[in-house]
Amino acid sequence: MNINLVAPQLRTVDLEKAIKFYTDKLGFDLAFQYEDFYAGISFGEYVIHLKLVDSPDPSINYVHEGKHLHLHLGVEDIQSTYDSLEKKGVTIIENISKRPWGLLEFVIADPDGHTIYFAQNPK
Repeated sequence: MNINLVAPQLRTVDLEKAIKFYTDKLGFDLAFQYEDFYAGISFGEYVIHLKLVDSPDPSINYVHEGKHLHLHLGVEDIQSTYDSLEKKGVTIIENISKRPWGLLEFVIADPDGHTIYFAQNPK
């Protein structure tokens, strides 16, 4: 088996707003849009699918209560990533901290409440 793509799917109650957040705030590109209910956003070879739904993602509360995550994104320069997102008005849930497992991480939320971790392996 040779897997060449993994694309998580996030549910959104406002597809246009979600696309705008991921493209304008996080710097992703709109890879495709299918009608008015499905889209893919990409950053290089990485793709996330967005699906329009009628009600909020039921995992939002579960994730927040358990400090779980929807996405975990590795970056090369966590401080500049943090500064850029903060400047763009992105909701930051947790500031940069060193985790017991060794990574530097901070946490944001998208407009639907999905929890996104940004991480850097300190060198």
